[in-house]
Amino acid sequence: MTQEKDPQELAQELVTPSPNTKNTSDAPETPVTDDESLAQQDDVNDSTSDDEDIGDDQISVEEERDELRDQLLRTLADNENLRRRTERELAAAKKFGAMGFARDLMTSVDNLEKAIELIPENKDELDETLKNILIGVEMTGREIASVLERHAIIKILPDGEKFDYNLHQAMFEVPTNEVEPGTVIQVVQSGYQLHDRLLRPAMVGVSKPAEEQETSASSPETES
Repeated sequence: MTQEKDPQELAQELVTPSPNTKNTSDAPETPVTDDESLAQQDDVNDSTSDDEDIGDDQISVEEERDELRDQLLRTLADNENLRRRTERELAAAKKFGAMGFARDLMTSVDNLEKAIELIPENKDELDETLKNILIGVEMTGREIASVLERHAIIKILPDGEKFDYNLHQAMFEVPTNEVEPGTVIQVVQSGYQLHDRLLRPAMVGVSKPAEEQETSASSPETES
């Protein structure tokens, strides 16, 4: 026969938990082992190291970029200087390229000018053939003078000008008080220049102050 339980005991049993029932809220937390802590620290260190490597790589790339830019600017500047220097050299070669030829030609021009100076002004009494030859020589002289002038070969005739050591070469001095000292009073040989460069200086005579001649009275000789 089943014994009936008192209502109070039955209520007490319902309220009291069973010893087999586990309280999950009071379950202790699982402790972290040393290996797991070291692994987590390694992950943090690796992440920081990766960030530092990225920063270093970025700085290296920027430095390389700046260096390449400087090299490019220097190369462009060198090319520009080379272009300008080449232009100047080409211009100088075009301007003064015939300097050696012109200098060698001066002797022939001098001889032609001397021949023309000997031609008499009145040629009517001369033989017709000789007359035509002399006229041709004069025409040749005028044509050569025109060609020289067209190519900027300028004749230097400094008669009456102040002596300039850049253009003239003094061959002798003439004592005189008629002109200022240092004045060109005679041109022995004309000079030439190509543009602003001297081909040959003009050989000239230059004035200098005349010395006053002092006369001294001669005393009679005394016989001893």
